[in-house]
Amino acid sequence: MKKIIIILILTTFWNFGCSQNAPQHEIKWYTLDDALKLTTITPKKIYLDVYTDWCGWCKRMDASTFKDPCVVELMNKYYYPVRFNAETKDTLHYKDTTFTFDKNYRANDLAYYFLGGKMSFPTSVYLTETGDLIQPIPGYQEADMMQMILSYIGKDMQKTITWEEYKKTYKSACN
Repeated sequence: MKKIIIILILTTFWNFGCSQNAPQHEIKWYTLDDALKLTTITPKKIYLDVYTDWCGWCKRMDASTFKDPCVVELMNKYYYPVRFNAETKDTLHYKDTTFTFDKNYRANDLAYYFLGGKMSFPTSVYLTETGDLIQPIPGYQEADMMQMILSYIGKDMQKTITWEEYKKTYKSACN
């Protein structure tokens, strides 16, 4: 009996120690409010996954792209990721403006704002460390393409090199 208790205690400490130092195997999602607060403490860009519940490509991205180990690593390293349901009926506050659900668009006005009126799902929206829009990128992204985009924007490469030049020289950021 003593051996079993000792083994259980050691196993518990072993698992606790390993989980504290192990890399994250999934994306840590935040609310937009939390991401905006966190970026004032530890600056990182904000990534918005703008989706809807009925969107098949959104679900596919959740099941594949967002499970890719390199995407997870890059997302958690460079961004505060936020899942944003474009059809939320919640009243939202962003940059001193209040956004509500608009039945004409069948979406929240904040989604309309971030997507520049082009309501396409999924859309990846990239924001600066201060919450200003960098760029929305509509459509489903395979893991390889998502890795390249996350790296390009996460490292601020868009400030020094064109996307076309970057694609030619890109080597996987996760090896």
